Amino acid sequence: MKTILNVIWLVLSGFWLFLGYLFAGVLLCITIIGIPFGIAAFRIGVYALWPFGHTTVERHGAGAASFVGNILWLILAGWWLALTHIVTGVLQCLTIIGIPLGIANFKLIPVSLVPLGREIVRTDQPFATSRW
Repeated sequence: MKTILNVIWLVLSGFWLFLGYLFAGVLLCITIIGIPFGIAAFRIGVYALWPFGHTTVERHGAGAASFVGNILWLILAGWWLALTHIVTGVLQCLTIIGIPLGIANFKLIPVSLVPLGREIVRTDQPFATSRW
């Protein structure tokens, strides 16, 4: 079922959301200071491309730098990426078939607003420990 939902997601919104994250990541990587934010955008973009079967968990040990980085992220890219998820999610929830896709869009809003200090893991191992 995850594969079917991922294919429908890819066709209806995943590819376009991925392009948005890719665009944000390239813009953020222009400066040296923005490279960590660009990498976060690429990571979330891949998650937005194929979200079913994955989830996000908080990474323990992500301290004050992650908090400050999330504030900068929110100002630079997070608000408009979250807005795309809100608009896409509402539009998808207008149809019965689109409701699971809309819910997946709403699930992506928190990670698009504050991605630092979070890790994307498979749903069959949501409590995986961080590699970093």
